[in-house]
Amino acid sequence: MAKLGNIFAFPYAAALALRNLAYDKGWKKSVKFDNVYILSFGNISVGGTGKTSHVEMFIRELLDNAWRVAVVSRGYGRRQPKTSRFVEIDSNVEDVGDEPLQIKRKFPNVKVVVDKDRVRAINMLMALPFGDVPEVILLDDAMQYRRLIPTRQITLINYNRPVFKDSLLPFGRLRDLPSQLRRADTVIITKCPLFLNEWEKQQVIAANRINPNQKVFFTSIRYFDPVPVFEQGNKRYVYSKEAILFTGIANSDLLRHHVSARYPRNYHIEFGDHHVFTARDIAQIEKFARKRPQAIVLTTEKDAQRIRRNPLISEHLKERVFYIPIEISMVEDESTEGLFDVKK
Repeated sequence: MAKLGNIFAFPYAAALALRNLAYDKGWKKSVKFDNVYILSFGNISVGGTGKTSHVEMFIRELLDNAWRVAVVSRGYGRRQPKTSRFVEIDSNVEDVGDEPLQIKRKFPNVKVVVDKDRVRAINMLMALPFGDVPEVILLDDAMQYRRLIPTRQITLINYNRPVFKDSLLPFGRLRDLPSQLRRADTVIITKCPLFLNEWEKQQVIAANRINPNQKVFFTSIRYFDPVPVFEQGNKRYVYSKEAILFTGIANSDLLRHHVSARYPRNYHIEFGDHHVFTARDIAQIEKFARKRPQAIVLTTEKDAQRIRRNPLISEHLKERVFYIPIEISMVEDESTEGLFDVKK
């Protein structure tokens, strides 16, 4: 079946190869900024690698080391994708997208710009007053944005989905040719077990055909106690034995496993990535909640951005809806040497 999928995906593969060749040969022009350090985060597959959580990890580290940091994102799913705008903590998710809004709310002092045209967004940031001009710009999900040459390209790969064992859309989850991994300066293998020995790491490196000159790091996800989405959240629900989980993310496998370990009786309502919750969706969640009055209602931090201002959610449900915060950590004994280096 995989071979048959590759045959049918050939036109898409050919179009990708031609596009990348055009940029590699200089037939299509790319822009390079020499007066700011640009870190680009991206992947070969569609979602499921934890890009935004890794961007947040870098923001924390860079802020701790007194760098002026800004973030540029496409703002996937917003109403006017061709416009450029700064994200504010009180922005509407429909105008800026869920992930940029999540970042801004976590880091209010970090400039966040959404624009499909990343070059224009960077020019906006560089035109700010001197004290506000960023020293480091993080590009969220920009590996396929070949019009811009970053200072450093970081590519993320899901530990459980080696790119060379996957297929192009729609037969697999690859949005780009696996060979494009060679453009990465740094490769981060995400969603790993908490501990990997050296042999296991080398197996992953070999499966993804990572070159010796590419720096490789291995990360895991840390989950934290549920946090109320609404101010009237009642924390007694955290101690329930029952949970209703609803998600609109690319891959919920690890989260579902975490919820199952903590809440023996659990139910999952799954939506597509960056899902816009309709009246019917909210009614479905409300129906589940009414049938299970003791259950906590859980979601992701990203989805929380999309329901926080939803007027259709009842006051009773607001008491029960919590999101599960996550952070990225290195696997045990993994060094971070060179990972956060932004020296030119």
